[in-house]
Amino acid sequence: MSATSLAASYPITGTTVNCRSGPGTSYGVKKSYKKGQSVSISCQTSGTSVNGNNIWDKTSDGCYVADYYVKTGKNGYVTSKCGGGSSGGSSDSHCKKLNAAGVNLIAQWEGFVSSPKPDPIGLPTVGYGHLCKKKGCAEVKYKFPLSKTTAKQLLNDDLSTYTACLAKVLNSKVKLNDNQWAALTSWTFNNGCGNAASSTLVKRLNKGENPNTVASQELPKWRMAGGRVLQGLVNRRKAEVKLFKTASSKQAYPKCQ
Repeated sequence: MSATSLAASYPITGTTVNCRSGPGTSYGVKKSYKKGQSVSISCQTSGTSVNGNNIWDKTSDGCYVADYYVKTGKNGYVTSKCGGGSSGGSSDSHCKKLNAAGVNLIAQWEGFVSSPKPDPIGLPTVGYGHLCKKKGCAEVKYKFPLSKTTAKQLLNDDLSTYTACLAKVLNSKVKLNDNQWAALTSWTFNNGCGNAASSTLVKRLNKGENPNTVASQELPKWRMAGGRVLQGLVNRRKAEVKLFKTASSKQAYPKCQ
């Protein structure tokens, strides 16, 4: 009997709920469910927090929906956690936060925006690279216009999503120090969890190649946005490579020291 045939079914509560390729709002949409439609949950995992709930349900369609929009009758896990195999790492023991060098690097290259406005390719952002999920960035809990202090707080709130999705696509054999982890998180923050998951960079790390070699060769390739090369991205990748190759004795992945 297959795992999906054993999965319990629960109704969707949102009007239209997207099912994504990974457990977070930055992953691509694979399909959508309508209100009242029943979905079978094969396993659950942690991801982007949606209205205070960071559980995501993997459905029998092979994609993930935010548990907030699924009526399971319980505020918590109702089935086994997703995981195992080589596709995911130690998602509970990696560093959830970045070191100061990583936070400052992201803030520097994202730039400070006090109130929502389009970024260079037209996407509405605020703070240090927060991509708006609702009209006017209504999901942001800090008052507009943001100060640099509240913008840094918003950035730190956002970063746990990207460290979590990075941890899920790296296997536990990959060993990264805090500078390497910060540089990779900056890259993931900039390009999205879905792109990180399908990247040659992650595949090479999971094969056991030297991390510094992989970063030096793969990060500079990510220099395009909106169909064109942006000098700002070229420069950002150079800064990420430099941070990645900065020696540190503090481990951040798979276990945070």
